[in-house]
Amino acid sequence: MIKIVGVRFRTAGKIYYFDPKKLPIKKGDHVIVETARGIEYGSVVANPKEIPDDEVVQPLKAVMRIATPDDDARVERNLAKEKDAMRICAEKIRKHKLDMKLIDAEYTFDNNKVLFYFTADGRIDFRDLVKDLASVFKTRIELRQIGVRDETKLLGGIGICGRPLCCHTFLSEFAPVSIKMAKEQNLSLNPTKISGVCGRLMCCLKNEEETYEYLNSRLPAVNDTVTTEDGLKGEVHSVNVLRQTVKVVVEVGDEKEIREYDVKQLKFKPRRRKEKNGGAGKQEERELKKLEAMEKKEGKSKLNDN
Repeated sequence: MIKIVGVRFRTAGKIYYFDPKKLPIKKGDHVIVETARGIEYGSVVANPKEIPDDEVVQPLKAVMRIATPDDDARVERNLAKEKDAMRICAEKIRKHKLDMKLIDAEYTFDNNKVLFYFTADGRIDFRDLVKDLASVFKTRIELRQIGVRDETKLLGGIGICGRPLCCHTFLSEFAPVSIKMAKEQNLSLNPTKISGVCGRLMCCLKNEEETYEYLNSRLPAVNDTVTTEDGLKGEVHSVNVLRQTVKVVVEVGDEKEIREYDVKQLKFKPRRRKEKNGGAGKQEERELKKLEAMEKKEGKSKLNDN
């Protein structure tokens, strides 16, 4: 077992492990640590604890010190400088006529480097821009191209649910999201209704996926033939996944009726819901394929490299 403390460098960012040594560190403290980017200022997100050695990527760097009031003041000064850096970089981008959108600027704690995050449709030759910025800031410059998911994570916003975006408030890493999840939850397959602010599939589709998979496995599929507890045979008209009820078309005398049954009142061969087509029209299928292609192209988040 090895003792570690979890440190985060930005809101909803990835958690990194460090050796707390014998420092009296507790959750909520700010600490100074050494990372691949240099000396950084981070927030402790959990009290020190012991975990198995194989869960830690070696070598495990130690916490240098608990942040002092001077360190806190330095971070505030860096935040103020970042606003000026954004303004200057935006002017230089216009000067060089580069087709890129500046998203954010970030100073490392020791001011050894300034990072600029941007989005662009393709590859950008920004070598002249870097030279220009280096002559202004007199320090190392790094331009990092990010995807639209990362852009939204940085800027934040309000989702269609009316709450702050998950990725900006608590979601530290992006989980894979697929069209299958929307089908499983019987949601509209209209891309505009299942896409988030970033234009990609909503991350929250992942939240209830396991529950819906389990509930769907207990239900018959639409158009399946079932036998009711009162001895009638009929065809499944529709299902209510959360209530676990099924509407069945049954023959009563010479007439057909739609009756609702609890799933426990029916006999059928349990199986997963049919996924072929999923009720999507040709136009919707084309849009969904575009979304899936964009998801694959997006790849993993580039914000958590430290």
